[in-house]
Amino acid sequence: MKKGMFLVVALLAVLCGLAGAQDSSNVRTVGYYDTPGYAQDVAVSGNYAYVADGSSGLRIINISNPSSPTEPGYYVTSGLARGVAVLGRFAYIAAGNAGLRIINISDSASPTEAGYYDTPGTANGVAVSDSYAYVADGSSGLRIINVSNPAAPTLVGYYDTPGSAQDVAVNGSYAYVADYTSGLRIININNPAAPTEAGYYDTPGQAYGVEVADSYSYVADQSSVLIINTSNPAAPTLTGDYDTPGGAVDIAVSGTFAFVADDAAGLRIINISNPAAPVETGYYDTPGYAFGVAAIGSYIFVADYGSGLRIYEGYGPAGVEVGPSAPLGDRGLKLKVKGNRIAFELPSDGRARLSVYNLAGQRVGVLLSDYRSAGRHEVVWSGRDEGGRRVASGVYLVRLAAGGQSVAGKILVIK
Repeated sequence: MKKGMFLVVALLAVLCGLAGAQDSSNVRTVGYYDTPGYAQDVAVSGNYAYVADGSSGLRIINISNPSSPTEPGYYVTSGLARGVAVLGRFAYIAAGNAGLRIINISDSASPTEAGYYDTPGTANGVAVSDSYAYVADGSSGLRIINVSNPAAPTLVGYYDTPGSAQDVAVNGSYAYVADYTSGLRIININNPAAPTEAGYYDTPGQAYGVEVADSYSYVADQSSVLIINTSNPAAPTLTGDYDTPGGAVDIAVSGTFAFVADDAAGLRIINISNPAAPVETGYYDTPGYAFGVAAIGSYIFVADYGSGLRIYEGYGPAGVEVGPSAPLGDRGLKLKVKGNRIAFELPSDGRARLSVYNLAGQRVGVLLSDYRSAGRHEVVWSGRDEGGRRVASGVYLVRLAAGGQSVAGKILVIK
């Protein structure tokens, strides 16, 4: 999911400046891999992150150990790799003037091009659902391509949006297009051969990125993040918004958080538990320009333009709550909280650390910090801090770290 106007955004961000700003709040670095090109988008599947790296094509990064990622393979695509989506054995690359490129990634060490479709515009972003690839094709709008045979993709239908299509997300019978100066366009794709516009919302900025979750569309609108109720596609309405300090160009949503690639202002984490009143709960001033973002489990992956792939983790009020059904890859690290009992499962023997934080991100106590065997364990928290004092009633965050991985959950204290 990438945007065609990225050079303009970067220039504006440099002119705006962020001198004197604190580097981070409630976000820590886990690891990074400095790709050779200019990282513009990232998708995560299993133990791999797939980076659209501009003229350096698709980079495949092994993230099974997020603190020390490695590159097993890459494929230099035609054109500039701007957006990436992954489904099954294939990575779909929005490659600018080279259209859609389909890369077979079944062998991560030796990816190959399976096929391509040369779209008429500038392929900026891509989403894949079932047998179709949906391409945000700049001035040529939305292109719908049948990829059931990756070796011979064919155009099924298209809708020429009024702006310049930068990104696309698909949910059910609709494609949601970030259409630059024409805002959010909602396209009915129930009949892929004859898509129609169901509705639109004219955003105040320039719509670069879009993500859809439940009844809401989240739009990275350059100067702000917009939360738009699209439960009725024919009449979308604005529910809430948050002005970011940089240039919001991409967005990912997981649980009650929105993760924003905010160009020169880096990664911003927005709590969206109340869509009408989103608030920023954490940020990290990345070393490059944050252009793409993905979130999986407790990790946040940022395509940081000249600084490659950066991997972060939120904590305290910016912590990502991870349940036992949402591990990263096959790591098997699990955490479950019930009452004052904290059960966790380790995939292998090693040192484990279980800590409690308040919602300000301050550590309240360390419940466990020693060697534990693989398998299930349980700890009971007395509700006291490190000094033995009873903590105030409220919600606290529990974080388990082991083997270079971590998961988090919430615990409620009631006196």
